Amino acid sequence: MTIRTILCATAVAMAMSQAPAFAQATSNAAIPEQKANDALRAKLPEDVKSSNKLISVNSGSFPPYEIVTDTRTMTGASADMTDAIGQLLGVKIEHATVSGLSALLSGIKSGRYQFSMGPVGDFKSRQEANDFVDWVQEYVVFAVQKGNPKGIKSLDDACGARIAVQSGGSAEKVIKAQAEKCEADGKPKLEVQSYTDQPTSILSVRSKRADAFFSSQAPLTYFVQQSNGELELTGVGQKNGFDDLFQGAVVTKDSPLGPVLLAAIQELVKNGTYAQIMKKWGLENNMIAEPGINKAQK
Repeated sequence: MTIRTILCATAVAMAMSQAPAFAQATSNAAIPEQKANDALRAKLPEDVKSSNKLISVNSGSFPPYEIVTDTRTMTGASADMTDAIGQLLGVKIEHATVSGLSALLSGIKSGRYQFSMGPVGDFKSRQEANDFVDWVQEYVVFAVQKGNPKGIKSLDDACGARIAVQSGGSAEKVIKAQAEKCEADGKPKLEVQSYTDQPTSILSVRSKRADAFFSSQAPLTYFVQQSNGELELTGVGQKNGFDDLFQGAVVTKDSPLGPVLLAAIQELVKNGTYAQIMKKWGLENNMIAEPGINKAQK
């Protein structure tokens, strides 16, 4: 058994054991059930209306948005959003889990899954093959060991450090570019460690195999809260290689499902359910004023 296999197995166990604890720590306010909206349902593709089902794919635990306890069971803000959207559309939304972001995007492209609620980072390069229904604004920071022994306060401080990232994500692209910059500037080597999921990445920091995990602020805040004081956030308030970063649900390019999801999310914003869900999971600072399709400009 390899060290990576051991890390993955331990991370999955950690994620499963932490999910209930996190749920108990948040508001227990019930999310109101939505009344079916016939006008929205009428806009669904015919195959969805006939099957009365949608499959939303995820790439594993991405708390507090997605907390996966088995391949078809999920809690978190995204789960609450899909529940509400399913009620509005009068369809059942099932969850499927794949290994990594690349598998998620290819699964949607192949038609095996209709969409991912995500949220997944919206970038112009990804818009060539996908449409993004943006419902989150995010920031990218570092989770480090308590006391920040490497003194990482921004992307420029990452030279000479071992940085964990989720494979296939936008943070991986940015940190690899920073590694090249460190080398070009004659600075100490930046070692990039790519992992398939969030729990394994954060475990690499907790086990001191990595000096920091570079990722979205919302899930890193969750992991820091669950670390019993072992971890802290740093790089907060810095651009860290990103400008405005929008995240959202993903569908294939020009899919008729995209506008329907947008209309459903807009209804949840209008009736206050979106705000209730985001506040329930501690995501007030990630709320987006106006959901939209392909809001990213870069």
